[in-house]
Amino acid sequence: MAYRQKILIVDDDSNISELISLYLRKEMFDTEIAEDGEEALKKYKSFAPDLVLLDLMLPGKDGYQVCREIRQLDNTPIIMLSAKGETFDKVLGLELGADDYMIKPFDSKELVARVKAVLRRYQRDQRSVTAAGEPMQSVKYPGLEVNLTNYSVTYNGQNLDMPPKELELLYFLASQPNQVFTREQLLDHIWGYEYVGDTRTVDVHIKRLREKIRGQNNWGIGTVWGIGYRFEVKS
Repeated sequence: MAYRQKILIVDDDSNISELISLYLRKEMFDTEIAEDGEEALKKYKSFAPDLVLLDLMLPGKDGYQVCREIRQLDNTPIIMLSAKGETFDKVLGLELGADDYMIKPFDSKELVARVKAVLRRYQRDQRSVTAAGEPMQSVKYPGLEVNLTNYSVTYNGQNLDMPPKELELLYFLASQPNQVFTREQLLDHIWGYEYVGDTRTVDVHIKRLREKIRGQNNWGIGTVWGIGYRFEVKS
């Protein structure tokens, strides 16, 4: 019997969660529903989902806190669902480690498409770092080491907590020093061509990286005005 991927749906509106579950089951996913933050964390541990659909406005612990606690446990993909469409809310969700953000109301077909797209990206990334015999994927510069194999960043001797997409963006740029990438290219490489978003997502992640990593005299994240970004390395 083929393995059915598991989706945890977290929403305090039972009508919405049941409808989402119905559509996902039609696509041969197994689903579990949680109606508040505490229940979500308990079911996350017992159900071991392949992806979490996480509403932000929840009783008790809100979606942001649930996202934080899940990220402390694992890199399971998370798609946030919210009626809040302001840029601040999207940015906060992405900074906390969400892989995508959808605004309610949304089309059920689009939701299913995004679930499949995020799962494909995650599985591709997992295969690239866990294949037997594959060398460790890491880059080193004075004061900086980015390790994509175990998703860790060491900066000036200190381990940095960093959401997966920030780390992947930093690794991608640092592994190809002085090469210029447009925002569209970075969206394609890091978020995947299926990602439904805009180039401000890249700008937000670059801003956060610069706040955490100030750079050194011989390296740093540079802006190429009118084009995009590059990891600048001076010889």
